[in-house]
Amino acid sequence: MPLPAILIFDVGKTNKKVLVFDEEYALLHEESIQLEETTDEDGFPCENVDALTNWVRQKFSEILIRREIEIRAINFSAYGASFVHIDKMGNAITPLYNYLKPFPENLKRQFYDTYGGEDLIARETASPVLGSLNSGMQLYRLKYEQPDLFEKIKYSLHLPQYLSFILTTTPATDISSVGCHTNLWDFTNNRYHDWVNKEGLDKKFGPLYNGNKIAGNTNDQYKVQVGIGLHDSSAAMIPYLSSFHDPFVLVSTGTWCISLNPFNRTTLTSEELKQDCLCYLSYDGSPVKASRLFAGHQHEQQVKRLAAHFQITNDYYQVVGFDARHADPSRRLSSDSFSNADLSDFNDFDEAYHYLLLDIVRQQVISTNLVLQNTSAKKIFVDGGFARNNIYMKMLANALPGLEIYAATISQASALGAGLAIHKSWNNNPWPAGIIELKRYTNT
Repeated sequence: MPLPAILIFDVGKTNKKVLVFDEEYALLHEESIQLEETTDEDGFPCENVDALTNWVRQKFSEILIRREIEIRAINFSAYGASFVHIDKMGNAITPLYNYLKPFPENLKRQFYDTYGGEDLIARETASPVLGSLNSGMQLYRLKYEQPDLFEKIKYSLHLPQYLSFILTTTPATDISSVGCHTNLWDFTNNRYHDWVNKEGLDKKFGPLYNGNKIAGNTNDQYKVQVGIGLHDSSAAMIPYLSSFHDPFVLVSTGTWCISLNPFNRTTLTSEELKQDCLCYLSYDGSPVKASRLFAGHQHEQQVKRLAAHFQITNDYYQVVGFDARHADPSRRLSSDSFSNADLSDFNDFDEAYHYLLLDIVRQQVISTNLVLQNTSAKKIFVDGGFARNNIYMKMLANALPGLEIYAATISQASALGAGLAIHKSWNNNPWPAGIIELKRYTNT
């Protein structure tokens, strides 16, 4: 008798994963791949949308015919700030532009001069001024730089919804993808911002749904139910919201370290926006105050720099033990940040690495405090890469002595969240308990 299961595609910027969970959300199958990037018309690196599309179709076909499991539903989590633009035939007609691509200064001035200035738009859309990372600006750019191509667009789908479209041909817009620093959503009036309608962008979007929506069935003989997909940061929050009811902050760490507080409903200030604070919309449309830090990227780059200087391997940091002599949060670098530090000031890699983490934790405390203010949250859950870094976790506990700091171990949080989002559509069991393992760190 085949096991009932759900298939999840979890598409990150670097790793693309396909996972299968049973009804208790135990992992039955997992594999990952890194797809080679291509370049857009300007030579800027970007996701290869054709390779990604073919990979999704191939893995769907392979897993669906496995006899030991019965796939009852499929869903997706994927990185945000990325559109796939398709024509009336359902074909992608532009590259999947990279959200790190520089945004033209003249178009930026044109947009903000037309619609009231950076401060006003940022506050109304809860989106710091981030150029191409404000995904709505990518579509604005297409309209003015490539108007003929813009006219050919039938639908502009955020990446999670494009992945769903591959298997269903049903266009949809997910509230969690729209509500993440896109410049598209008016958080005051809970609708698309006026500029979206004035520029005609709303006509390029599919119907708007909460993240628990089923888009339709697969276009094959099996007719499996398919969700519309979710922005990965919003998906990663779902297992925590299902497991904990007292106020908390989740620090989701990876390339970006995002502090998410679903219990903070205060309005964003201009000062908070300038410090990369923003609002997300959860899968059910509730606002989640968030702040971002590029700490995972900083860690990766500086570890390479350290390894080259001390002539050791890039992964040596994984065996460095915590040393209290180098972990005092009051200690400061002679430079303004570790990236500007003279590495000859340090005796060895271990000492330098502690100072790197001190600098990252100092920045993390500032970032997390932006969403902690004016709330009763006393617990901080850290998941992702830094949750497995003992030095980082001890330093964070030292830096926030009035709070309970936990390293949270949860297998595939964003993929699991995507499954839980459509739980009722395929699974008759209650939401699973005990899916998150916690380890508390105290001030040393």
